[in-house]
Amino acid sequence: MGLSIGLVGLPNVGKSTTFNALTKAQNAEAANYPFCTIEPNKAVVPVPDKRLVALAKIVKPERIQYSTLDFVDIAGLVKGASKGEGLGNKFLSTIRETEVILQIVRCFDDDNIIHNEGSIDPLRDVEIIEGELILADIEVLSNRIERLKKQAKFDKVAAAMLVMGEELLEFLGDGNLARNFKNVDSDEYRQLNNEVRFLTNKEIMYGANTDEDGLVEDNQYVLLLREHAKKNNCELIKLCAKIEEELIGLDEEEAQEFLSDLGVEESGLEQIIHKGFSKLGLMSYFTAGIKEVRAWTIRKNTTAPKAAAVIHNDFEKGFIRAEVIAYQDYITLGGEAKAKEAGKMRLEGKEYIVQDGDIMHFRFNL
Repeated sequence: MGLSIGLVGLPNVGKSTTFNALTKAQNAEAANYPFCTIEPNKAVVPVPDKRLVALAKIVKPERIQYSTLDFVDIAGLVKGASKGEGLGNKFLSTIRETEVILQIVRCFDDDNIIHNEGSIDPLRDVEIIEGELILADIEVLSNRIERLKKQAKFDKVAAAMLVMGEELLEFLGDGNLARNFKNVDSDEYRQLNNEVRFLTNKEIMYGANTDEDGLVEDNQYVLLLREHAKKNNCELIKLCAKIEEELIGLDEEEAQEFLSDLGVEESGLEQIIHKGFSKLGLMSYFTAGIKEVRAWTIRKNTTAPKAAAVIHNDFEKGFIRAEVIAYQDYITLGGEAKAKEAGKMRLEGKEYIVQDGDIMHFRFNL
């Protein structure tokens, strides 16, 4: 769907290692020095979904097709990135094209791994990154305000946007994220954001990269970062990039046993993928047949015809109705035939809002 999550952070905090684990391939060179990643690495990552496995046990298809997410590993930012330091302008423009920011923050001590700032301090690191994003927003907003000043003389809409823009500029200047601005739901703010795509308006997830002990119990660094995330109404996900990399190559059963031994129910990367999927406002519906059991990615609150278009545009053009079975009914009753017999298959029309996990078959006519 062209939606992506950008991995950002200071150099050498575990972004590329996390990216390698996400993609289950050593596509991003992980090294013990800054700017190891210069061109942004991109990857399409499957969204783990145990519901597909359960459907496949009933249908026994030839293959399973998962929903996917796009991840972009963006090179490490440094102080002055908004002014071009460390190739900053290029990196910031790449962040602007993503929809969700996953900020990897180092939350562990290790004398063998250098830190760009010389010490471990997650709040300082976050302040550096978010400070550069704020400065970049201030620059684009200031340019827009100058144009609005000219337009406001003869345009009431521009005049209203100018007032809003100047209030927002002051808010950003005080070191605040645009997403916390009091008028984010106003038409003027939405229009401004559509025009300039504020970096600090994006959804943010913090990836607290800990050592093994920090996974089980929050260390001092994680506690500080958790409080910051809470203050900004953001998600915090704990992970140990080193352990996530060790999980590469293990099958599902081995990986689960490995995590259980650590006292962890779900890997950090699975949490990132699932929460990222949700932050993007996405969900899945399923088709289930002998050829394949497949998840189709749609936005939440999508109507049946629009959901059908994800398979093929012709399905929307000639939409008649959708045959729908709720996921739990399909599993409990043991498949499509038995769900039909029990009266659990519904015929839904053009106004139907597809629910997460619906098993669907579309009737159409061209």
